Amino acid sequence: MDDSMKRLLQRLIRRIPAQMLKTTLDKWGRLTAAQKRSMDFTEPKWALTEKLMAIYEENGWTGKHITELEMTYIIDNPNQGMWYAFQLMDPEDDAHSVELTHFKEHFKSHLSELVRPVSIKIKKHTDEAVWIRIAWGDSFSRPNHLKPTYVVHHLQTPYVFVTSLTSKQKPLLSQALVLSTRHQAIKDANLSGRKLGAIRDLLMRQYQQVFPTNYPSPLAERNETVSNPQIEKEQVKCAENRLQMACEAFGDGVLPQLQSSVYKLETKFKDHSNKTMTEREQPFRCVVKFASTNLLESLRHCASSGIASTPVTPLLSSIPLKGRNYFVITDNGPGPSSQTRQTQN
Repeated sequence: MDDSMKRLLQRLIRRIPAQMLKTTLDKWGRLTAAQKRSMDFTEPKWALTEKLMAIYEENGWTGKHITELEMTYIIDNPNQGMWYAFQLMDPEDDAHSVELTHFKEHFKSHLSELVRPVSIKIKKHTDEAVWIRIAWGDSFSRPNHLKPTYVVHHLQTPYVFVTSLTSKQKPLLSQALVLSTRHQAIKDANLSGRKLGAIRDLLMRQYQQVFPTNYPSPLAERNETVSNPQIEKEQVKCAENRLQMACEAFGDGVLPQLQSSVYKLETKFKDHSNKTMTEREQPFRCVVKFASTNLLESLRHCASSGIASTPVTPLLSSIPLKGRNYFVITDNGPGPSSQTRQTQN
């Protein structure tokens, strides 16, 4: 095992929480029964790392086995960094018939033609998601397994989720994805977050939605308290209406856990009392960011409790409606971003 693989293994063992290490190794399935019994998972991490290093040397395993271990851990624990969503556009007639074997062969072939050397490993998860691990190299260096890119794609859907991708690598990955899935183009979906499941559920509408109704049977108010019987009827009606509109805007039940939503303003400054700013030819620019551990839940609560006015402004309801959390606001209203955001490492 070369030095780079040793460093990858050491970093990976340090990265996996102690309480998850045994489960991850069992699922990986590369240790013999005797080697499993020799592992004492109550020992400190440094001792476990030395023990595993000795086993790997003894078994003569390669980088392939270590990257398998990393993928096993990352697939079960995907919330390790920032994920960015992309959408495939203009499918060809046979795009719906692309299956795993075809996708694997064509993706590896196309990406290998675009960049060399490159290390690609593809694995299908139990939820039908195809996971791709890419270690990028160039003409002067071997693939860097310490900084891999991870890609998740559900076949027969237009959505792709990517983490740890640089601006230099982005066009190469985009071209390989477009060709291997039989589409014409790919675009930024303007949706990102640290929880892969949340942005996936939001784009694929995998959460409980509430649709507008004309019938007088709104959703029941949760934890309703009425202090004055004389205005009980009016309070209940207002509370029910607020809750109904909040759930129509953001959904009901458990919502996808987005952490933020960003609004980039590019508008003319309008204030007759401030001619200096009003007469500027360049638009007024600023960025507004809403942040929370669960943004959609927070916004729904604000609307249903009366903290925020209802009906909910389209600037906020567009998050679940359009499956986005990045918007550019111009004098013409909300629209697609005028420039593609650079994906961060």
